[in-house]
Amino acid sequence: MATPVRRRAGGRSAARLRRTAVGLAVTLLATGACAVPASGEAAHRVPGAGHGTPAGSVASQATAQAATSCVDKVYAGMTDAQRVGQLFMGGVAANAPSGTDLRTLRTYHVGSVMLTGRSSAGTAATKKIVDGIRKQADTVGGRQVGMIVSTDQEGGQVQVLNGPGFSAIPSALTQGTWSTTTLRGRAGTWAKQLKAAGLDLDLAPVADVVPASLGTRNAPIGRYHREFGNTPAVVTSHSGAFAAGFRDAGVMTTFKHFPGLGQVIGNTDTTANVVDSVTTTSSASLTPFRSGIAAGAPFVMISSAKYTKIDPAHLAVFSPTVITKLLRTQFGFKGVVISDDIGQAVAVRAYPAGQRAVDFVSAGGDMILTVKPSTVPAMAQAVQSRMTTDAAFRAKVAASVHRILTAKANAGRLSCG
Repeated sequence: MATPVRRRAGGRSAARLRRTAVGLAVTLLATGACAVPASGEAAHRVPGAGHGTPAGSVASQATAQAATSCVDKVYAGMTDAQRVGQLFMGGVAANAPSGTDLRTLRTYHVGSVMLTGRSSAGTAATKKIVDGIRKQADTVGGRQVGMIVSTDQEGGQVQVLNGPGFSAIPSALTQGTWSTTTLRGRAGTWAKQLKAAGLDLDLAPVADVVPASLGTRNAPIGRYHREFGNTPAVVTSHSGAFAAGFRDAGVMTTFKHFPGLGQVIGNTDTTANVVDSVTTTSSASLTPFRSGIAAGAPFVMISSAKYTKIDPAHLAVFSPTVITKLLRTQFGFKGVVISDDIGQAVAVRAYPAGQRAVDFVSAGGDMILTVKPSTVPAMAQAVQSRMTTDAAFRAKVAASVHRILTAKANAGRLSCG
């Protein structure tokens, strides 16, 4: 749970503390998460790849330094409101985004968008919609801070974008019966289709392991055949192949839903008090996430269930133990931590919208996904309010914005000339 927002601290000492904390966060990011290649494809290499020769190492370091310098420059030119806006991914209807939703996202400087619902418009028509959305991106220093545009394009019953130019993607359970070579090749084709439609990020693959004994009784995953298989080995190999195909095409992926929704019954989108009483920090079901991170996963999505053997006091999405200790520290994840939807999901409905956003960032999260743009004002205002009173929280926001801007640089959406 979040502590109440305190009154603004006065005096030069508080201001100095805030500046020091932000500076520390920026320094840490400059030597860690931000120091990655600027090109989309290079950004997804297995750590250490491309360093076989001194020349390769020097070139790689130069590219990393250029990306870091650009991110720092853009960050420095932003207002606090613009920085807070970068923390959000707002949902808009894939077939016809509402003017009201778009205005809300523009007013609050929202930096990323998810296409939601179902569309049969095809790649060309979707590209026109996406291009229109991109025009409202913020400008810093005379240059647009490009948006990350994403969707759920898993396959089977979870495929937002359809129509001319888009394949009918089989369910992950079917994909899991293919060879990894076949899956990688077909995933590359699906990624190229998303790229043709103007998207940067797929909120996939599902890395959850649903035991065969649970099967379709697992409401969020098994019921819809969203799992690649029923064993950690199959899910690891095939989620990895799916991500590799997207990496080949220069489209980012999201391993979800950490630390796994395979052992639950209820669906967090539609059910409160969803509990996993099985998974531990050493469970084999975490292997797909560990493997994906080792291969350079750019995004990891956090579940909104509660894991009683990991942190019985918090939902995972609000848990420092899950996000900071397990994912960041133990698994070594350096990329963007994105929430599952916390705009209209029933699992988080008991928490005021502003508290959801503050609690997620406090726990170590970076990007707040809400498929309900009307929740953005309360969320953004709560984050800004906490930033004015809490130096440690402000430093976390700084670190998160740097990670998100780095992902944008990797996707070719950030330019410093």
